[in-house]
Amino acid sequence: MSKKKKSVIPIYGVAIVWVLYCAIFPLHMTWHFIVLPCSAVFVYVLLSIIFPGKTEFIELTEEPERTGDEKIDELLAEGENITEEMRAISRLITDSAVSQKIDFLVTVTDKIFKDLLDDAGDYKKIKRFSELYLPTTIKLLNTYVKLSQSGVRGDSLTGTQDRIDLALDTIIISYEKFFDSLFEDQALDIETDIQVLEIMLKNEGLLEREF
Repeated sequence: MSKKKKSVIPIYGVAIVWVLYCAIFPLHMTWHFIVLPCSAVFVYVLLSIIFPGKTEFIELTEEPERTGDEKIDELLAEGENITEEMRAISRLITDSAVSQKIDFLVTVTDKIFKDLLDDAGDYKKIKRFSELYLPTTIKLLNTYVKLSQSGVRGDSLTGTQDRIDLALDTIIISYEKFFDSLFEDQALDIETDIQVLEIMLKNEGLLEREF
């Protein structure tokens, strides 16, 4: 969103015109009260053209989506806080490969929580995921940051960082599998619907072959 911010120079120009005019001409004749405002307007318009001001761009904060269900919305907010914490950790890590893994983890985590907007029935699964998976993940990420910022170099520290790096691969796979599991029930429902539709079409003589 852009917002036009006017320059203050035209206003200062008008003030200067009034001060100079009053200092030079005593305002005791009628025509002075006509010339002075006209002069002020002219100066204001002229300076407004010369100094039009500038356009400021205002970033609008998008309101997070909510369901209206207090319990679900609380879990959605928890997910937003977690993903923001992950992003903050990613910005602290200088190893681009590790940072990219965390960014991907953020994307998957965000999708998991956003599933609540479409299927409130997944609440218990996602709540359990939040309680079991996320604390350990955040702990590992924070440990990696502390080790990388310690300024100490050694086989032990490097080995720990490497193990956390490898663990991230496993965590990503686990997160993706969990996200896929959220759609298992929907997949079963769709398969059932297709089977029912096939039977109806066959009964009506509209289906000559198997799908």
